[in-house]
Amino acid sequence: MKTTISHIKADIGSLPGHTVVYQPVVDEVENYVKNNSEGLISDFHISHIGDDIQITMVHTRGADNPEIHKLAWDAFKAGTEVAKKIGLYGAGQDLLKDAFSGNIKGMGPGVAELEITPRKAEPFIVYMMDKTEPGAFNYPIYKMFGDPFNTPGLVIDPNMHMGFKFEVWDIYNGKKIYLSLPEDTYDLLAFIGSKSKYVIKRVYTKNTHTKLPDENVAVITTDKLSFIAGEYVGKDDPAGIVRIQSGLPASGEALEPFANSYLVSGWMRGSFNGPMMPVGMDNAQMTRFDGPPRVMALGFVMKEGKLAGPVDMFRDVAFDYARNEALNMANYMRRMGVFEPHRLPDEDMEYTALPKILEKRAQDFKKIEDKGANSEMKGGQ
Repeated sequence: MKTTISHIKADIGSLPGHTVVYQPVVDEVENYVKNNSEGLISDFHISHIGDDIQITMVHTRGADNPEIHKLAWDAFKAGTEVAKKIGLYGAGQDLLKDAFSGNIKGMGPGVAELEITPRKAEPFIVYMMDKTEPGAFNYPIYKMFGDPFNTPGLVIDPNMHMGFKFEVWDIYNGKKIYLSLPEDTYDLLAFIGSKSKYVIKRVYTKNTHTKLPDENVAVITTDKLSFIAGEYVGKDDPAGIVRIQSGLPASGEALEPFANSYLVSGWMRGSFNGPMMPVGMDNAQMTRFDGPPRVMALGFVMKEGKLAGPVDMFRDVAFDYARNEALNMANYMRRMGVFEPHRLPDEDMEYTALPKILEKRAQDFKKIEDKGANSEMKGGQ
């Protein structure tokens, strides 16, 4: 029987700014799911990183199921009411519509769903990021499923040697393309290096030697960018599910991309490049410059619809180097203030004050003449 893992996340208020969720709000979300999920889901887990609450659910109703999505939506609405009573900043900010319309996609919360045929035991890792964009997953997902220097199983495991198929979305134009590795490696990298436009949505097995269908083994909360209620939907604070072991990356191979920090877009006001820092649950709060951007990893095993775990995968001294590296990178980048490449380029600053400044000063710009570079200055002396 097909089983679906649905991971749905939202920012519905935090304390005191964009720092960390407030436990009574988390409790309300958890209690709502617990009290209203009978007959819908077989198990669930509530987690959080920074100002985002995350719901991981197991069920047999398939992806995009209206009842499952409504359960998450109503749970977030219940939590929002508590956030509003307390006066939390940004209460309900990811719930961009007043009423549920049958599918949570395009309504603010991020959604990642895997509909799979479970193995005898189904290990997987849920990754949660805060203060960054879906393209922040491009680098680690490629490393896990496409880079033999990161994942030697691609070379030495016969069940992985044929590689994997990547589904890449152009999130500005609402298009997608499928690329097969290793043969399309350079084409894939050409796209996903532009992480603000081309993002990895899913990874599939390639069962070229059997009649078995390809299996979805990784998915990211990536959606087409939509401009709703003055906000970009599908842009911020992504999460992902990655299946591991038995013909897939081992747990260590799925964690290895985060052993070194790397630069992502987001951070303060979603307008700056900064280092990705792997953290355990105890350090999943956003402070310095509303960051730095962070990633948390929770390891589960699913059997017969029930979850065992999670294991806090980054709560380990093995990732101390990456954390220290990220802090050093943060110091370096912050010294640049509002100068690029710390600040994002103009095209990524469209919904900030920059376009208004350009509009206000448009009449002050004069055409540069070829003759006499200093003529205008001399005339004004």
